[in-house]
Amino acid sequence: MRPHRAIRHRELGVLHVSGTPVVVKLGGTTIIEQQDVLREIVEERRERPVVIVHGGGKRLTDWLERLGVESQWDSGRRVTDDATLEVFLAVISGVINAELTEALLGLGAEAVGLRGIDRGMIRGPRADGLDRVISEPMADAAVLLTLLDAGYLPVLSPMGLDPEGRICNVNADDAAAAVSAALGGELVLMTDTDGVRDATGERIVELTPSAAAQLIEDGVIAGGMLPKVHSALRAIGPGSRAERSVIADGRSTDALRRALHEGAGTGFRIGQLGRSRLDAEGPLGQSRR
Repeated sequence: MRPHRAIRHRELGVLHVSGTPVVVKLGGTTIIEQQDVLREIVEERRERPVVIVHGGGKRLTDWLERLGVESQWDSGRRVTDDATLEVFLAVISGVINAELTEALLGLGAEAVGLRGIDRGMIRGPRADGLDRVISEPMADAAVLLTLLDAGYLPVLSPMGLDPEGRICNVNADDAAAAVSAALGGELVLMTDTDGVRDATGERIVELTPSAAAQLIEDGVIAGGMLPKVHSALRAIGPGSRAERSVIADGRSTDALRRALHEGAGTGFRIGQLGRSRLDAEGPLGQSRR
């Protein structure tokens, strides 16, 4: 489906929704820990359409331990066998998605809980060695566009269908990147770190895709930040009309507003806009201590 850069104007009660959408990826921490960013999301959607994609890794691990299901990992990625998948489906959609939807409704948003499998929204091949896990997911934005155009706030849990139509786990950052690419919107990945550091220890705040790829090749971007940067790059990669990805510290005050509306220094940005300026500044773009 052709990506849309803007959602048509529509009035829902007193809410006017128009403009380029933003996809916000949240973690799966408790609602209490995310109250501030949820309020920011409700405020932001008064100005533009918003889609939430949420994770749940830490809480899923807790539930697996409670139920006596062993967590298995391969290069930092969860191996999802059939037993793990059952718990994953129950926790991600039945607990975390439901809690987020409830909280957003309580804040006055017209939130709608969804799963990535609804209408086959997210699909992709399986990741080697991870069993029921999709790698490089692709998203069909039709359902999301319909909901956004009507003034709703979609809350999407990260699951999808493999080529045989079987339900699989999807990394939440990857799912958010796929949705952002399909919508042609901006992507904000909320994390619990203060950013990416370069080889000298300075915090990187803005990069072009080519500069980010070079830092990955050099081993400067590594560890837990590596898959997030890969997802941010995928969101603005070939075939996408999205222009910018931001990896923001979700623990900071006004994290979403600062990531979207303030300049460099408020998040780690990978963008298509200003590419010539950033490339001219060298492979690190801009850095700040």
